[in-house]
Amino acid sequence: MVPDGDGKPSMAVVVRSVKPTMWDYGALATRLPPGDYALVGESAPISVTDAAIAFALGSWRFSRYRKATKAAPRLVWPAKCDRAEVERVAESMFMARDLITTPANDMGPAELALAARGLARKHRARFTVTVGNELQRRNYPVIHAVGRASTRAPRLVDIIWGRPNAPKVTLIGKGVCFDSGGLDLKPASGMLNMKKDMGGAATVLAVASMVMAAKLNVRLRVLIPAVENSVSGNAFRPMDIITSRKGTTVEIGNTDAEGRLIMCDALTEAVREEPALVVDVATLTGAARVALGPDLPALFCNDDATAEALLKSGREREDQLWRMPLWRGYRRFLDSKIADINNAGQTPFGGAITAALFLQEFVPDSVPWMHIDTMAWNQGQPGRPEGGEAMGARALFAMLKERYPKR
Repeated sequence: MVPDGDGKPSMAVVVRSVKPTMWDYGALATRLPPGDYALVGESAPISVTDAAIAFALGSWRFSRYRKATKAAPRLVWPAKCDRAEVERVAESMFMARDLITTPANDMGPAELALAARGLARKHRARFTVTVGNELQRRNYPVIHAVGRASTRAPRLVDIIWGRPNAPKVTLIGKGVCFDSGGLDLKPASGMLNMKKDMGGAATVLAVASMVMAAKLNVRLRVLIPAVENSVSGNAFRPMDIITSRKGTTVEIGNTDAEGRLIMCDALTEAVREEPALVVDVATLTGAARVALGPDLPALFCNDDATAEALLKSGREREDQLWRMPLWRGYRRFLDSKIADINNAGQTPFGGAITAALFLQEFVPDSVPWMHIDTMAWNQGQPGRPEGGEAMGARALFAMLKERYPKR
């Protein structure tokens, strides 16, 4: 900080790293004292739009239960900044972060569906929700089975937006609002942050928010199976066999592998329309975190060109993902002696791969499909304060924006 004649701060001098990133600007949102700041000088190779996005993302605070105690620094809109892009990205990411960070007592299946309805209404999208026993009547048996033990009824959210004849893009987000593990109960330490198990749902809502705000040329559909994986007398059990929406019989090897179960019914509905692209996002496995750590979502994809397009967008937006293999040789670990498939891999190895292979059983080869296995949680870095995070959302939006630009 450079003081004026009265000793008050008049200018901040920022020295960037040798290899600058957009997150250099994200750090300023927490390190500068309160006041109004303007970018002066050259920001290259970082665009002023990305610098503003990073500053905005770094300013986020979860204040639902405890209000901020001090004023925050503010950034004056830089010249030649794409203000609309900054606003839609920041607003969408803030929404997702707030949803994920909210504790489960205030973010159950009903509250998640309510947030989705609010987003749909804002953009005049069609919104429907299937709740409780209606899931069975409409042939979503696996979603119902996973969520029936909770006093908070399971549901399937369905949002449709855009021109009917535009390219169809369907996003699916895992909405497990709290995961106790079910009858295969997690240890206490394993439950500590399971409020974030609906991070996939929040991520696809963030992407949908950006897509609709930018008015991309797509017929967008968002499917969110929202449940709480609880314990009660009517909870689904290990070794149960459930017939899915597709008709595939699934043996329950572990009730704590519930995310892939609710996703399989949603995937079956999604591919029925033969969309141009299906993307599912889920906090699916700890194995993906063992392989790639907390910051890097795992990407599985059945189409090389589609995968590379997303990876490229991630590199350009500093929202990276890493591709993992759909190695068919590991399909044998999902074999069941009495059903079509087991929901839990019968090996301690390659858990992220076997989970992705389970989902692939419900997607025909003719439909381009991406599966993102995400942490959905920041541990606290410049521009990424501790709390929920829509990892990969900016990359996915950028890819869709390039592929399906506004008409």
